[in-house]
Formats: sequence, C-alpha cells, structure tokens
Amino acid sequence: MSSELGDYLRSRRAARRPEDAGFPGGERRRVTGLRREEVAVAAGVSADYYIRLEQGRELRPSPAVLDALGRVLGLDDEARLHAFRLAGLHPAPAASSTERADPALLSLLDSWPQHPALVLGRAYDILAANPLGAALFGDVTRGGNLAELVFLDPGARSFYADWPTAAAATVAGLRLAQVAAPHEPRVGAVIEGLKEKSGEFRELWARGEARSKRPETKGFRHPSVGALTVRAHSFDVRDAPGQELIVYQADPGSRSAEALALLGSLGSLAATRS
Repeated sequence: MSSELGDYLRSRRAARRPEDAGFPGGERRRVTGLRREEVAVAAGVSADYYIRLEQGRELRPSPAVLDALGRVLGLDDEARLHAFRLAGLHPAPAASSTERADPALLSLLDSWPQHPALVLGRAYDILAANPLGAALFGDVTRGGNLAELVFLDPGARSFYADWPTAAAATVAGLRLAQVAAPHEPRVGAVIEGLKEKSGEFRELWARGEARSKRPETKGFRHPSVGALTVRAHSFDVRDAPGQELIVYQADPGSRSAEALALLGSLGSLAATRS
C-alpha cells in the first residue's frame, strides 16, 4: 500500500542530506538521505507512526506533524504547501514576519523606467515601487496600503476613473488573500480596519466575491498629467507566496504613454530639486 503523501515524504527523505538535518553523514550509511527513524526522532513522532505515513497506512497527519516533518525534511514554502494539499489539509502560513521585496525584484522594477510598477504584500501593503510607480500613486508608495488608499483616501474617487470597479476588485482580492492565509495577522488587521472605517467596504465585503487580479484596463486621473489609460498586469512572486508584482503599460505612442513620460520627467525634476 502507498499514497501520494507517503511517496512524497519518501522522496524528500531520500533527497535530504543527513548533516543538513543535524545527523552525521559519511560513507558507511546504507541509505540515501535520512533514515526513517531519524526523521521520526527529529520530528517528535514515533518511528512506527512515520513508517505508516510513508506506507500509506496513515493518511491524515495533523498540521503540527506536517509542519514538524517539513522542518526536518527542509521543505520550502511551496513544497510545504504541496505536502499539506496531498494530506487534504489547508496550511496556516509560516511564522509571520515583516514582508520585504527581494533585492533582485527591486532591480527588476528599476529596469522598467517607462512602466509604473509596484510590489504588493499579502494585505495589499506596497512593499516597493519604481520611480514611475511612485510618481503615479504618490505618497502611498512610501509604506502605505493600496486597499486603504482606495477606500480611505478622499482623493481616490477622482484618482480612479472607475472607482466602483476598482473598489470591488480590491475587496475580492482581499477576500482571496484571507482564504489563502486565514491566520495571517496583517491581512486580518487590514480587513477589520476597513470594515470599521468604510461603510462601502462593509457593503462590498458582504457580497462574498473572491478573485485574484487579472489583466485589465485601468483609468487614472492624475493631478499633474491628467487622464491616462493603462493595461495592468499582475504576476505572483514565486519566492514570496502572497506577494504580487503589478506592472502598468500604456499603448506606445498613445496620449497615455505621453502622459507617463511627462510624469516621469516631473518626478525626476522633483527628485533633483530635493
């Protein structure tokens, strides 16, 4: 008897170097990777229980057991999520910490000087913006939150050409974030804060819609360059589950492309003066 979870644990055990899990290595070992008994001891479960897991005779380990096994086997976030799914479980997020954009991602943002770009955290916190993204969205890019901008900033309704659509999409995205990370404190704090401060948010939240960002056309009315229309592209950040890279693109040669170029020039001038 075997199971997909058992096969997966067995493969990860075979791929794990003993010394990386705190056990002595050496040429005298008869197995590749860790022994079953070593995994069991390090994870705090009995050897018999772990053997039953690998053999498919135990199919419903607890989340705590899977987390312990994941640490011993060196599973990253993606591999941990896969193990939970094989067990029919929904994992709580790994221990929460302050979210940051990876330095390599920051370099990528700066490689698009003609396109506004942002990195959003799980709760729509703006973790990073390239210069044109900062010029388009303004002060909120300095550690602010995009969802709070939409619902709490008095200028949001004039900034977004179609504020009702932007608001509905923001709420649907936050609900999806809550489902993906139900125990993430920051996601819950943003949602509860918006419920308390915005009746429109509460009304939209009650609809129960949940969906991720998708390629779509967005209109903005910027106080310095006027109206512009861009295509918004969203990409999941694979190395940081829950984070999203958003890139805005105007049609080449369009009035909106000219407005973005002007906005970039104004931003550069302001940076020089400061």
